[in-house]
Amino acid sequence: MPTFDHLAISDLDRFVFGSAPRPLVLGDGLIIGGGDVYPELNFTLPPMTISAETMPDARAQYKEMIGDAVSRAVTLHAPGLVVEFELLPELTSTPEWGAEITAILRQALDTTAREHGLRSALRVTPNDVREFTRPPVMRHGPRWDEMMRSFDLCAAAGADLLSIESTGGKEVHDEAILGGDLMLSAFALGVLGSRDMTYLWDHIIEIARRHDVIASGDSACGFANTAMVLAEQRYVPRVWAAVIRVMSVPRSLVAFERGAVGPGKDCAYEGVYLKAITGYPMSLEGAEAACAHPSPIGNVARAVADLWSNESVQNVKLLGGMAPTVSLEQLVYATRTMNEATARGPEAVRLLRDLWSDSDRRHDPQAYVLRPDVALDLAGRIVEEDTPYRRMRRAAREALAALRRGYQEGAFALSAGEVHWLDRLSRQAEALPDDEDAFIDRVAGQLDPARVRLGEYGIGVAATR
Repeated sequence: MPTFDHLAISDLDRFVFGSAPRPLVLGDGLIIGGGDVYPELNFTLPPMTISAETMPDARAQYKEMIGDAVSRAVTLHAPGLVVEFELLPELTSTPEWGAEITAILRQALDTTAREHGLRSALRVTPNDVREFTRPPVMRHGPRWDEMMRSFDLCAAAGADLLSIESTGGKEVHDEAILGGDLMLSAFALGVLGSRDMTYLWDHIIEIARRHDVIASGDSACGFANTAMVLAEQRYVPRVWAAVIRVMSVPRSLVAFERGAVGPGKDCAYEGVYLKAITGYPMSLEGAEAACAHPSPIGNVARAVADLWSNESVQNVKLLGGMAPTVSLEQLVYATRTMNEATARGPEAVRLLRDLWSDSDRRHDPQAYVLRPDVALDLAGRIVEEDTPYRRMRRAAREALAALRRGYQEGAFALSAGEVHWLDRLSRQAEALPDDEDAFIDRVAGQLDPARVRLGEYGIGVAATR
């Protein structure tokens, strides 16, 4: 299995959208990270109960969504298209239902390729239903079995790419976000989350190899994006959300160290760092994902994207048509601009990249830590360490130092309260011990066993499996 102890991209001039040192070549000729940026469209059902009685309607809606989307993609001369199917919990818990939808999407993409030559790929992302048991049972039981069977059946039904937004450690991290507790966040991401990623991704990789499909990547959505949305609502400081973003990098990197090869998950904004470290292509999202959630990073996230996504949109009617088709059109035009810059040459690419980065970074520290030059510097420091915990500790300290420098240099503005949080978080980061076992002993005894099963992470007692 690969290990990452240096950057795959160290030259800022090469850290751009559409180009990755390790591009992904799919069977129909679609090359992700080989020059062009492609739209990645994600759509879902409107609010409705999903049951055996309503599944005929669900199937009909997915057939309509994909049919309209590929038709519009052909009309707009899209050079390629990736479609992501994020399974709702019910479609994961009954794996056959998710596989049925996967087959519907596969058929539509294949028909369009045959009739119109549209190159495409289908990403399938089962839901991490383990979190619906409290405290979560991570390595066995009905939820685990459902999720693994969902991966298996969807891979057999036509998925090209397998992904997940895994949640190991989230039962601890939610409290850490709201409490501004960096030590607890470090435990959730650097210890629990990373251990869960190792166990989970070994199983996903095995399923992908058995079906000859691609294991793509994970997302710290439930951690860093939760913090981002809470910061947007002013429940937590923006500098805290920015630090969590960088702290999430070592956790998500585990998937690639176990064998994932991209394209990284769209909602994993840490993908900016992962691209620099691994060289694999990444999907990202921003302004066109406002249909799913607000963010302060709608432009800067474009800077190094290889796929450009809308996160997700419900199948509801807008003035311009059904929302998934409208969203597809927005993505096509956004990627068309990127590809025109690429056609004009490296100087145009770098200019567009820097315009996007600078337009966001002065408004929010979360945008600043995604600026390509900042991300390259921090990523290089993170991989100087050799374990997820030590990488996470380094990420926290270096992110805080970078934010302090950026603020002092006038790269972005902070309120007095946010500056106070920089100081408070820095003290917490410096208190993180060097020894992981000592850190585990320090934190584990303070956790409520009614909220987290440490044995499910191989801590304290023998893991269930």
